[in-house]
Amino acid sequence: MLTAATGVVAACGRREEKAADPGEPPAPTGPREGTLEWAVAGDWRTNDSARDVWRHPLETLTFFGLQPGMTVVEFWPGAGWYTEILGPYLARGGGKLYAAGFELGETPVPAQAQLMERFRDRFRNRRVYGDVEITEFGPTSVEVAPAGSADLALFMRSLHLFMAAGLAEKAFADAFVALKPGGILGIEQHRAAADEDQDPAAASGYVQEAFVRQLAEEAGFVFVEASDINANPEDTKDHPFGVETLPPQRLSAPMGEPPDPTFDHTPYDEIGESDRMTLKFRKPA
Repeated sequence: MLTAATGVVAACGRREEKAADPGEPPAPTGPREGTLEWAVAGDWRTNDSARDVWRHPLETLTFFGLQPGMTVVEFWPGAGWYTEILGPYLARGGGKLYAAGFELGETPVPAQAQLMERFRDRFRNRRVYGDVEITEFGPTSVEVAPAGSADLALFMRSLHLFMAAGLAEKAFADAFVALKPGGILGIEQHRAAADEDQDPAAASGYVQEAFVRQLAEEAGFVFVEASDINANPEDTKDHPFGVETLPPQRLSAPMGEPPDPTFDHTPYDEIGESDRMTLKFRKPA
């Protein structure tokens, strides 16, 4: 009798297994839709995600404080490497993205015009990116976004380009105007050695961190924090064609000249992408 009773108790304690319904959809895998992790992992990034190991987009945007529902201004987004993350994330979260591209004017630089056309083609009429509003930043541009509307402005590896164009001070001023009081300016930039003289045109692509802080403070920003998320101690910063000698550009000749087929890329490929500062500033409330 004891054995029978024990068997009944054991049977009552077992969970009844339910066969899977072949008609049910499979359980979702991967990051939850709408999260920053989801935006970084998106299959629409197939041409861009290989560089995540160097650019650390999840960690970088988290450091800058990106949140759903924010209004964000991305200055000179280039081909849209970060736009591919920001667009879907902000669209799902009820936010807004302004992409402040080149100011083309009446006689545009052909390369800039082509890049902007490709950017529009890439992000126009694709639901995943939401409504990316393309504005302009340049010598005579008025506003990158409505004044006091933005929570976050981003200079992503673009400050040396502003310097080369004589637009560095204007970039900081325009970001300051666009941001709300308390808004954040996030900067990722190739970092020059601290003991080198700063080239005003940043021809090598590298910029001193102290110089960036000075520009930001002169525009009215308050320094918040720095991160080594994008640091690369292997970068010697003495490359024959500046930072563009390194991946992903991998120049083998001066910009605008034909590639040199005899150039040995090996030591530069081994370095990887550049050493970069990642800085956060705030517009005072």
